[in-house]
Amino acid sequence: MEAPTANEKDPVVRGRFAPTPSGRMHLGNVFSALVAWLSARSAGGEIVLRIEDLDPRAQHPGVADTLMRDLEWLGLTWDEGPFWQTERDEIYGEAIERLDAMGLTYPCFCTRADLRAASAPHASDGALVYTGTCRGLTEAEVARRALTRPPSTRLRVPEADDPAGTIEFVDLAYGPQCEVLARDCGDFLIRRSDGVVAYQLAVVVDDALMGVNQVVRGHDLLPSCARQTYIARLMGWQPPEYGHVPLLVAPDGRRLAKRDRDLDLGALCERGVSAARIIGALAALVGLIEPGLDATPDDLVPLFSWDKIAAHREDIVIDDTFLS
Repeated sequence: MEAPTANEKDPVVRGRFAPTPSGRMHLGNVFSALVAWLSARSAGGEIVLRIEDLDPRAQHPGVADTLMRDLEWLGLTWDEGPFWQTERDEIYGEAIERLDAMGLTYPCFCTRADLRAASAPHASDGALVYTGTCRGLTEAEVARRALTRPPSTRLRVPEADDPAGTIEFVDLAYGPQCEVLARDCGDFLIRRSDGVVAYQLAVVVDDALMGVNQVVRGHDLLPSCARQTYIARLMGWQPPEYGHVPLLVAPDGRRLAKRDRDLDLGALCERGVSAARIIGALAALVGLIEPGLDATPDDLVPLFSWDKIAAHREDIVIDDTFLS
């Protein structure tokens, strides 16, 4: 389980699309994919396609094929893949074994209700911080609790005063970031109680082994960077650089969601909206072109810069007149 070296994989940028096959892409998904594609292509780089289908609760038959057809229709092509996370469970297991051999994992029997009752909310965003309820369980206590409930697996983070637990990086759009793991998230899940590997671990393993050196996604995932960087460093891998993009929201401030069919590609195609209209409208949101123009992704490559993305970092309000 060794990540490619720079000599083996050395494009200027190697980015990725990593959609979850839970429904048709909406405009927010397309926007993130477009920026990822432009960031890689403008640097002469490559794009990997990975289908993040680990969670059986977030899968619907045929959706992955539809996602790929939609990406191709939009002109967002890829160079390698698709890779399927459901085919990589053994690889994730090896990563967990390595972390376990370092003495950094432990079984956790907390339910969601337990976590809500015992965890402290992080001051800045209200996210729950795990307080280490199961961290000190004895072997006998673990064996007793396992008789009635399968455990999840948590990864220990360094104490708050340990420099190894302070993660700093510079986001391509949001600038310098700093998180203290013990303060901001606590020990976190790397495998759920149903045996499904957690997102935080799977994406780190996949990005490293696929040679991905740049991750572009919505800024709601910015808090994940510290945990993912921590895992990468434990495994001896160079973390990718991160670039986060603003979210597209409805006029009432609600994030676009696949389950609501908010401006998804299926609804847009039914209305006869062209791929060039969608790409052009999204590009105009961050000042790549003037509003009202159609465009292909290839048209936008020479116009792309992260400075333009950074200048439009607030959530972007759109409605059903956005493409008219």
